[in-house]
Amino acid sequence: MKRNPVAWVAILVSTAALVSSSGVLRRMPAAPNVSPESQKTVQALSQAFESVADFVRPSVVQISIQRKAGRLPNFRGFPFPGPGGRNPNPNSPKDLKDLEEMLKRFFGPEGAPEREQFGGRGQGTGSGFVYDNHGHILTNNHVVESAEKITVAFHDGTEAVATVVGTDAKADVAVIKVENTSYPPLPRGDSDKLKVGELVMAIGSPFELSQSVTTGIISATERNEVGINEYESFLQTDAPINPGNSGGPLVNMSGEVIGVNSAIVTGGRGNDGIGFAVPIDMAANVADQLIKDGKVHRARIGIKLGVLTPVLARQLGLEPGTKGILIDEVVPGSPAEKAGLKQGDVIVGFAGEKVTSRPTFRLKVASSPVGKSYEIAYYREGKRQSTTITPAPAENVVFDLERETDQERESKPAEPAKTAINDFGFDVQPLTAELARSLDLPAGIKGLLVSEVKEGSSADAEGIKQGDVITKVVRDRKIQPLSTVKEFQDLASKTDELSFYVQSGKNAGRFVTLSKTKK
Repeated sequence: MKRNPVAWVAILVSTAALVSSSGVLRRMPAAPNVSPESQKTVQALSQAFESVADFVRPSVVQISIQRKAGRLPNFRGFPFPGPGGRNPNPNSPKDLKDLEEMLKRFFGPEGAPEREQFGGRGQGTGSGFVYDNHGHILTNNHVVESAEKITVAFHDGTEAVATVVGTDAKADVAVIKVENTSYPPLPRGDSDKLKVGELVMAIGSPFELSQSVTTGIISATERNEVGINEYESFLQTDAPINPGNSGGPLVNMSGEVIGVNSAIVTGGRGNDGIGFAVPIDMAANVADQLIKDGKVHRARIGIKLGVLTPVLARQLGLEPGTKGILIDEVVPGSPAEKAGLKQGDVIVGFAGEKVTSRPTFRLKVASSPVGKSYEIAYYREGKRQSTTITPAPAENVVFDLERETDQERESKPAEPAKTAINDFGFDVQPLTAELARSLDLPAGIKGLLVSEVKEGSSADAEGIKQGDVITKVVRDRKIQPLSTVKEFQDLASKTDELSFYVQSGKNAGRFVTLSKTKK
């Protein structure tokens, strides 16, 4: 019987793979060569993981939410429309490029931290855990935000409808409640005592796969410049966290919850080994206030925090290597002013602890009980001094910029999203603080945002572009600040030549003069 030559080659290759270099077959070992002592250690660690998982899982829940079905985003004026006010054309390379740049401005580039909820526009799935014996469940704010209906599924398949007790977007913490109180709450650990390298376990519902367990270590603590929450001091872990894990517990090897899983850094939608959890000390502080009062009370002392560079430190007479926080501004009548702090002071201590990080200091002050006095250490003119300061409720300590914004919002009617300055060939809209941040404009900038420029117009000829900011106008032979769209529109309607100061991003601005477009 003839054989296919290819078959003969396959037989020869397979035989060769079974033969050692000496030409004899090797026997595979029956078991890895591990000493009895090492096997006992490995088995003990495995049993420890099993015990922690068995202990924790009855307290972990899957949270499913339903939101009101919304329309797809209308990109008209968000923040810039396409030519002529139309929506972007998906077949236009230029429109797609403009849209891509806009999305990057709003949502960040690939690799930015992402909050990890799983689901589409009208629904989502996250995780949570039983917080106490009264039916309260702790999770993330972004898991239940804007939910019309919340359903909680326990480890045994029991489902219950939950209501929102309170949410705090600034720390991304939320508390919901169910009537069923027969499930055990997780014991609370001490996140302040965590050490880098400690073993941890994350439990939740990644991709709707409930009761999933992953393990890892604490990679870092006090990650406070991640940039997704207003108040943050994240625990970083390499325990795999994926969409749907949000709100689930991060526990230590004693089965104590030490964090609330919240976000990952990833180049796609999977886990790249960098996950973030809100420390339980911080989350519990927020949760207890939400349960008690339905809101969070935070404190302020009334200073604007600056950056202490080595050059500034030297010029202020500080010793090389001194760490601290520069005071850029003091709010009149604030606790800081009452304590005698001044612009240019360098804070180095608060409540007996060193101050080296602006976010950490801000978080410590915000979470301090209102009305309680603390010692604050600082340098002035190179000399170390100290004083006593009493934080006040945050709503009572308001910077001028914030106060003006609140007054404008209360006293002025909302302006249209976009207003045409027809005779000069461009549209403007109010420049909100949110838009200014998303466009990376200088802090505190005020004016009107150019939202569209008509091709071939006077504005187009002078190089005015979408995203430029008009901050001043020439009126009555004087350079005057610009405050409202209506004010600018009225001025433009009464003149044939419009002169104003325009700024592009953080670049230096320039004055331009436009003539009315001939009809």
